[in-house]
Amino acid sequence: MKKRPIRHQIDGLIALLLFGVFSVCILAVLLTGADAYRRLTDRDQAAFDRRTTLQYIATRVRQADRADGVRVDDFNGVSALVFDDRDGYVTRVYCWNGSIMELYAEEALDLTLEAGEPVMEAEAVEFSMEDGRLRISSGEDSLILSLRSGKGAVG
Repeated sequence: MKKRPIRHQIDGLIALLLFGVFSVCILAVLLTGADAYRRLTDRDQAAFDRRTTLQYIATRVRQADRADGVRVDDFNGVSALVFDDRDGYVTRVYCWNGSIMELYAEEALDLTLEAGEPVMEAEAVEFSMEDGRLRISSGEDSLILSLRSGKGAVG
C-alpha cells in the first residue's frame, strides 16, 4: 500500500492554512491603515474649516479697513463685527446657529439674528478689539489683526 496520497493532502492543507493566515494579516493591515487615513483626513478637514473661517473674516476686515470702518458690537446678544459703509448701511458678520452669518442693512433697522445670510458653517466665533487690534477666535485657533486705519471702536 502506498501512503503517498495522504501526505499530499496534508501538504495542500498546510498551504491552504498559510494562505488563509496571510490573507487575514493583509486584511488587518488594510483595515488599520484605512482607519488611520480616515482619522487623519477628518482632523485635516476640521483644521481647514477653522482656518477658512478665520481667513474669510480677515479678508472682510481688510476690505473694510479704514478710519472707524470696523468695530465690534453686540448684535442681539451675539458678538458681531460691524463694517460701516458711511451711507447709513452696515454689514454685520457674526456666528449664529452653527453658521457664520452676514447681514447688510440700514444701521437703524432693528433686525434679528435670523435676518442674516449663512456664509459658511462654524461652531463658534468670538470677536474682541483692543488698541486697534482685532482678535478673532474660532475654537482653538485665533487670529489677531492690526487694523491699518489704527482706529476701531472698542466694543
